[in-house]
Amino acid sequence: MANEKLLYLTDLNYEAKGRNYCEEDIYITGRLKDHFDIALCHPKCAGSFEDTADLIVFRNTGSVIGYKEIYRSFISRVKEKRLNTFNSFTGKADMLGKQYLLDLTVEDYPVIPAVDSLEDLGLLPESERYVVKPKDGADSIGLRFVTKEELIGSAPVCGEFLIQPEIDFVYEVSFFFINDKFEYALYAPDKAKRWDLKEYACSDDEIAFAKRFIEWNTIEKGIQRVDACKTKDGDLLLVELEDLNPYLSLLETDEKTRERFMDDFIDALKNA
Repeated sequence: MANEKLLYLTDLNYEAKGRNYCEEDIYITGRLKDHFDIALCHPKCAGSFEDTADLIVFRNTGSVIGYKEIYRSFISRVKEKRLNTFNSFTGKADMLGKQYLLDLTVEDYPVIPAVDSLEDLGLLPESERYVVKPKDGADSIGLRFVTKEELIGSAPVCGEFLIQPEIDFVYEVSFFFINDKFEYALYAPDKAKRWDLKEYACSDDEIAFAKRFIEWNTIEKGIQRVDACKTKDGDLLLVELEDLNPYLSLLETDEKTRERFMDDFIDALKNA
């Protein structure tokens, strides 16, 4: 019996500070080839191969800002042809930009509060500095830290940017899920080194915090990463819900964690 055919979308040349996309995807695909017939290509080439694949796996493709039209065309084909993808393109978070941070603020979720106009600045906690980020941003592209005076003086275009208070946090922590199953957590003990990660022994309450956002989202199948910050009061606040192509930092985990993750990933792909 022939193996299922996987089209694995990645960008092996993408460079990101503190992350090696190439090594992670070489490791993952090296494991997947024992279970599937697998081909790798960049999203811009996907159209030539996607009709023959049983499943398209959207992984470390880098920020789609660099190929907006190609990405939009791919999503259109996914919907029109009902292509089978992992992740499924039904998410409400980073797949659609940063609007969800505004939505979660309004819904009173534990998230760093956000507004998208200067008129609503009074709805945020008072802060010495604010974070301004484009709604369609990723990988900190276009992100700025400004004082209130600079913010008012710069007058970012309403509706195109998010404004958030700068949070004086202790560290950042990321929770990784396959479908709705928690896999592992990593954190950055030194907040100045976001991608210098260590394994994080999280509590049941912390996992429940992260799972609230997984349940809020509408991903049918896929990998998601919940990024949060731990405040000096001991609370967790959502920073980002990455539901498009989250970097996994898988090679930073121990062998037991990697093996469990890959077993669950292979099962999830087979079930998909």
